[in-house]
Amino acid sequence: MSKRKPAKSNTSSGPFTSKLPDRVFMPGIPPMPEMYLPPTPIEEGAVRITAVETCIPQELFPGLILMRIHTDAGIIGHGETYYAPHAVAGLIHDWMVNRLLGQDALAIESHWRFFYERFANFGVRGAELRAISAIDLALWDILGQVTRQPIYRLLGGPVRSRIAVYNSCGNPTYGPRKDGVMGWSGYGSIGDPGPLGDSYNLFHHPIDLIEDLLSEGINAFKTWCFDYPAHRHGGMRISLSDVEAGMKPLREIRKHFGNKVEFMVDGHGFFMLPAALRIAEALREVQPLWLEDILKTDNLDTIADFRRQSRMPISVSEMLLTRADYNQVLMQKAADFVMIDPTWVGGISETARLAHLAQGYNVPVSIHDCTGPLTLFAGLHVGAAVPGCCFQETVRAQIRTVYKFLIDSPVVIKDGHAELPKGPGLGVRLNPDLFKPGREGYRISQIKKS
Repeated sequence: MSKRKPAKSNTSSGPFTSKLPDRVFMPGIPPMPEMYLPPTPIEEGAVRITAVETCIPQELFPGLILMRIHTDAGIIGHGETYYAPHAVAGLIHDWMVNRLLGQDALAIESHWRFFYERFANFGVRGAELRAISAIDLALWDILGQVTRQPIYRLLGGPVRSRIAVYNSCGNPTYGPRKDGVMGWSGYGSIGDPGPLGDSYNLFHHPIDLIEDLLSEGINAFKTWCFDYPAHRHGGMRISLSDVEAGMKPLREIRKHFGNKVEFMVDGHGFFMLPAALRIAEALREVQPLWLEDILKTDNLDTIADFRRQSRMPISVSEMLLTRADYNQVLMQKAADFVMIDPTWVGGISETARLAHLAQGYNVPVSIHDCTGPLTLFAGLHVGAAVPGCCFQETVRAQIRTVYKFLIDSPVVIKDGHAELPKGPGLGVRLNPDLFKPGREGYRISQIKKS
């Protein structure tokens, strides 16, 4: 790589100057020749960050925030996260760019840990960790492009040639909204009849739905068939008639297809322990692969108790956000499967760490995506590189509708498996037309040109 001069920056380019060896840590802190977690390049000719862009595709996916990180090498890294996008954008542009602009685009771990430690002083979960996630994806994408390798090779190389997927039975408006209004998290709607109305068809035409999935080679699906009783009554109880209504399509599917199909049941964290145990007792006869978030993950002792009492395989879940949470789940033997969302837990960096942690306990990992396309691609890279990853969640209703307006190349799924991403970095690019000054939700922070 040819040497390039450090980018010039104004006072907003970061708490560190780009001059070595003296770097200003913070106003009032004396210059120091060396420091912990440096943002500046160690080597000559490193790639430096020149601009950070975010946009919120309000008309397509109002809960999503998309990111591009520009460098002085002309390479652009792509990232995303989901939920409270304006709060995430505020963290990125009002604070985090002070660390990033003018600094080393390849210092992924240094940036990750610096942000994590600063946010941990007042609570790292939530928008803070999602902001770290989006940045982490974009920096890994830059590293892959610099090295001309897909990210899974930089994580240790592929351990499989393709990745098993299951289809979450959403619908074209589950997440994306025609009215540009973001829905509430975990409120899985049945949707309307029509193409890709998988959640509707599960309740009204379950046999036709599974035949359609099997025709595409997909033999595993996930459903949230007990959500509506919780919407009506809360999660402290569930009637036998409501249990039976949720069980009806699952019984039909198991009776008709036998062992040809696997399915998972998601409770979206709605239920308390007695109701969760009643649901688990009913589900035992149809043998789901796992029960996911039948209880909320805010009390891991209760989840461990639920696993013992229910005698059912339990998945815990993208609702967890930090390494300490996952470690506690594993130590307390509260889960048979661990699920991770790459753009909620801290990006590709933390997803890979958590997947290896779970493998140390012989607990398999599935990767969550019911949000955005880069979350899916990030999960595929980790799933390609970590032996303990068993499934990648997909939502065909999103892949075939809104995703095509957000990215330049779709994920390829054949015979119930996703192909490994092609090309360097993430192997996918965000639609550049979304990043236009004047669009609602567009922001840019950049080094001022001299």
